[in-house]
Amino acid sequence: MVMSKKSVAVVMGGYSDEYVVSLKSGQLIYDSLDRNLYDVYKVVILKDEWYFLGENDEKHEINRGDFSVTLDHNEKLKFDACFNIIHGTPGENGILQAYWDAIGQKYTGCGFYQSALTFNKKDTLAVLSKYGIPSAKSIYLRKGEEINTDKIIESLGLPVFVKPNQSGSSLGISKVKEKSELIAATEIAFKEDDEILIESFLDGMEVSVGVIDFKGETIVLGITEIVPTNEFFDYEAKYEGASEEITPARIDDATRIRVEEISKRAYNSLGMSGFSRSEFILMDGIPYMLEMNTNPGFSPASILPQQAKIYGISITDLCGNEVEKALNK
Repeated sequence: MVMSKKSVAVVMGGYSDEYVVSLKSGQLIYDSLDRNLYDVYKVVILKDEWYFLGENDEKHEINRGDFSVTLDHNEKLKFDACFNIIHGTPGENGILQAYWDAIGQKYTGCGFYQSALTFNKKDTLAVLSKYGIPSAKSIYLRKGEEINTDKIIESLGLPVFVKPNQSGSSLGISKVKEKSELIAATEIAFKEDDEILIESFLDGMEVSVGVIDFKGETIVLGITEIVPTNEFFDYEAKYEGASEEITPARIDDATRIRVEEISKRAYNSLGMSGFSRSEFILMDGIPYMLEMNTNPGFSPASILPQQAKIYGISITDLCGNEVEKALNK
């Protein structure tokens, strides 16, 4: 008896500016999944349309009632699993996961609660502080609240970082060195989100840590040192190569072990699953957490695939492991 192959949809795109990166990430996963085990398809989710991409790039609309697609000759295709590789909304903030849960569709990565929580920087750091994971001192503001610059600077010192609370990419972030620049920086951040964070500046090395659950075990794929050519790891540095990424990071063993331990603790205490990449600043050997991404970039140039290569896990195995977990949910 021949086992029928499972059908897997690689779901990419998204509603934010990061959809471009997501399409590249999706292509790598689409190319890497083992065709002996799976029939692999592409699904693109954009603000204006959700569609299935056929053999000759013809589009078929996705039926949102059950996330199926009706092909020619009225043949209906449903997916055994969806490989979610959308960066930003709706795939990284829980919206898609909650919808898939509601219709009984299996998918890779973490659930809607972890996605929604980690998309909110303030709430993530608040939850993780209960598990002894340090972060920068910060002040949280909602749009329309009065901004007392004197009080903010008195509390946090200068320079400070001003950033949107919920934004997948590094858009809307400013480094403020003078009190006079603070209000303008908050306006830039409020363009991206109705809630913003003002954080004290941590003067140290930025590292990006890939953590996954692989074959039943939480492992740190790698610790990558980010050396920005700009002031900090901004959108340009992240996506246009204006930073140098060094894997493994140039840190001593004691620091490495501390970073690994804290990264795993953060992952496990949030009940995470699937790919994740956490950003930390190392200051005096202590890792301060900035944020956790639950659907990090996975294009060939991205940090996670680079780390997997050095760790010695092939992209095929890395992606296959995700699909198997989804199928066994």
